[in-house]
Amino acid sequence: MKTYRALSALLTYPTPELQAAIPEIWQALNREALLPPRNLRALDPLLTELETGDIYDLQERYVLQFDRARTLSLNLFEHIHGESRDRGGAMVDLLETYRAGGFDLVGPELPDHLPVLLEFVSTQTPDQARAILADAGHILVALAERLARRESVYAPVLAALVTLAEVAATPEAEALLSEKDDNPEDLEALDAVWEEAQVTFGPDPNAGCPISRDILAKMDMPAAPRQAAPDQN
Repeated sequence: MKTYRALSALLTYPTPELQAAIPEIWQALNREALLPPRNLRALDPLLTELETGDIYDLQERYVLQFDRARTLSLNLFEHIHGESRDRGGAMVDLLETYRAGGFDLVGPELPDHLPVLLEFVSTQTPDQARAILADAGHILVALAERLARRESVYAPVLAALVTLAEVAATPEAEALLSEKDDNPEDLEALDAVWEEAQVTFGPDPNAGCPISRDILAKMDMPAAPRQAAPDQN
């Protein structure tokens, strides 16, 4: 399903290669017609900006939204596990799900990175894809709402995923939304948050679960047969 791969590409860090691929991404979304017309129309501003905008401005905006604001992180487990050891266990389970589906993770991104998940989802049947997204439905709903509050051009991408997952607001989503949004402009506050919640699922070589360490360490091994990077062709 090319729609999921297209949405995955739109959520990746902007590059000249992504800019060049925007016409093909737009064609794939329209030809497959998996999304309702209203969702397709809502994606227009982002597609236009990614294709024609200054690459440095696009990259700066992306980092400001998704890398410096933890409440907008595209690493899904961060929203429910933070940087606790529980997140490491969830990562291992997700990696096993990928491998059971014949999908090997290659590259620097973590397994719970939303574009990576969408790349995997694109290899599944429509029902399987919907079920996988629905499992993360409360996170997608919260992200869509937070981006909409900021009037972000990325908000329609998350809204499209909510539509595809066929989910709505739930108590779990409301709980996530009850958390105060990060202000990416407040560098001191952000530094304090990161200092208080350090990564513990990928600790020093003598800490943590040996099985988790071994599996997560393999993420840095040479490329496997199938890559998780979005297909922009």
